[in-house]
Amino acid sequence: MTVGFVGLGNMGGVLAANLVAAGHDVLAHDALGPRRAPEGSAYAPDVAEVARGADVLVLSLPDGTACEQVARAVLAADDRRVRHVVDTSTIGVTAARTLAELLAEEKVGYVDAPVSGGVAGARARTLTVMYAGSDDDCDRVAKVLAGLSDRRHRVGARPGMAQALKLANNFLSATTLAATSEAIAFGLAAGLDMATMLDVLNGSSGRSAATEDKFPGHVLTGRYAAGFTSSLMSKDVQLYLREAGAGAGAGPIGDAVGALWERFAQVEPGADFTRIYPYVAGS
Repeated sequence: MTVGFVGLGNMGGVLAANLVAAGHDVLAHDALGPRRAPEGSAYAPDVAEVARGADVLVLSLPDGTACEQVARAVLAADDRRVRHVVDTSTIGVTAARTLAELLAEEKVGYVDAPVSGGVAGARARTLTVMYAGSDDDCDRVAKVLAGLSDRRHRVGARPGMAQALKLANNFLSATTLAATSEAIAFGLAAGLDMATMLDVLNGSSGRSAATEDKFPGHVLTGRYAAGFTSSLMSKDVQLYLREAGAGAGAGPIGDAVGALWERFAQVEPGADFTRIYPYVAGS
């Protein structure tokens, strides 16, 4: 099986490399050119060539618009070989359902498979792949999913269900990181030491991924290099709010968190998302 891969950014490049390491023949493409293609892969100059040369296509793209553009290019390719698409992008419930319907018209299966765990998790193969799709589609791409990570959870039978879980996850991640930033700033203002605060919080009920991972690894050290931008986090939270609003599930916490991340992304659009701490602390 040849696996096509489109989107070789911070996350996509590592996932494509994981597929190569798992023994797949990988045909990769990125809008910024071949320099992003992982060692051991072949590079395709355009999406049409990927569509002609791969059995399964994996997407790792910034939003639903980009995913739909690639899907339409795949469907328009002469002598198309791709029969299944695995979408690791975070695009929202509505966009995933739209893509699934678009591809189904041309008998191309779609598996909604967003990921969580960061670039470090992707390299360590501890990244969580949450996926949803029909029994047949999931079975046919099982080896590709296994090549992406050692942690995989099928969460539903319909595309869009995995997106719903990913948006809920990222909303919780955004909320705890912002709330931890405010709490740490409060403690420092009272004369506490950040390292001491984190030690105590991680043994107490305030423990979270923010206190266990983001703050020790990126804020305390000053690295701010988790590999996910403020703009992408803001995009994900806004997606969550739109989807939750459509289902009457949005509330006051979501509105407050969404407004905070939107302001931060406007001030520092390309910043690592862990830099929400100095932004909150300086507000």
